[in-house]
Amino acid sequence: MPAESSWFAPTPPTIAVELASRRLTVVELGRGASSPLVGYASEPLPPGALSPAPSGPNIQNPSAVLEALKRGLDRAGVRKSARVALVIPDNAARVSLLPFEQLPSKSADVDQLIRWKLKKSTPFPIEDAQIAWFVAHKSETGPMVAATVARRDVVAQYESVATAAGLHAGIVDVASFNVMNAVIGAGGAPASDWLLVTLAPEATTLTIGRGSDLMFYRHRAAVEEEGLSALVHQTAMFHEDRLGGTKFSRVWLCGGGLGTGADDVRREIRDRLNVPVEVVDVRQASEMGSKINASTDVLDALAAPIGALLRDRKAA
Repeated sequence: MPAESSWFAPTPPTIAVELASRRLTVVELGRGASSPLVGYASEPLPPGALSPAPSGPNIQNPSAVLEALKRGLDRAGVRKSARVALVIPDNAARVSLLPFEQLPSKSADVDQLIRWKLKKSTPFPIEDAQIAWFVAHKSETGPMVAATVARRDVVAQYESVATAAGLHAGIVDVASFNVMNAVIGAGGAPASDWLLVTLAPEATTLTIGRGSDLMFYRHRAAVEEEGLSALVHQTAMFHEDRLGGTKFSRVWLCGGGLGTGADDVRREIRDRLNVPVEVVDVRQASEMGSKINASTDVLDALAAPIGALLRDRKAA
């Protein structure tokens, strides 16, 4: 989601790399309002080479992941020693929505307060955590903060692959937030409530947006064996009962192009919600022209890395 603006913020990166369980994607956008696509490449990963988890080894086969990243960089024409936005799987971190009556004026004080709130629910010492946060939305009772917590050693595994490829990971963020950025950046989010379903082989993430605000976040690992229809139904009930919503104005699916059955997944969600299910189409947010093929697989692969770049441009 969009970061807060700062006079002293570094120049936003023009390159993003997403490391996912089945593939990695490299994207470079040119500067300027039109954000032209300079180059992109997506490379498959061998089965088991990258296994996202909140703890333990995530990069199971570092040499295979590194070689795939080098191929992707070469195909995309990305220069080495570049500063990049690094997108990692949702399953490598944990996201919580935390209510506050008010926030301290200093960012360091907010960090300490968030750490205190998360200490009991985090399944590892909070001292070992890397935390990022933003204001998800504001209500009459105060701000709601979205806090992402991940083990430092897990994040370091992803950063080390980028470093070995000659890159500097100046920004690290989870995939679903940046798919949201792509939705918001690609033509603007509707003012009324909308739903985004982000699928990965190892997990499902559902987010509800109200305009550009994040109202709801739910992440479920595949091992929990909770069917997609049940997750979508429960999310729709929460939307109605707790958020005062009715029918979603729009619904997006990202990740349905991974493997076969994407049409079945879209149909399953559509039948449950009675709303057409769209692909996150980043072509509306960047000048891509004939450089991009419009297949669902390609659009799915581009959504999170382009979303990461769009977020940081808004913050600049």
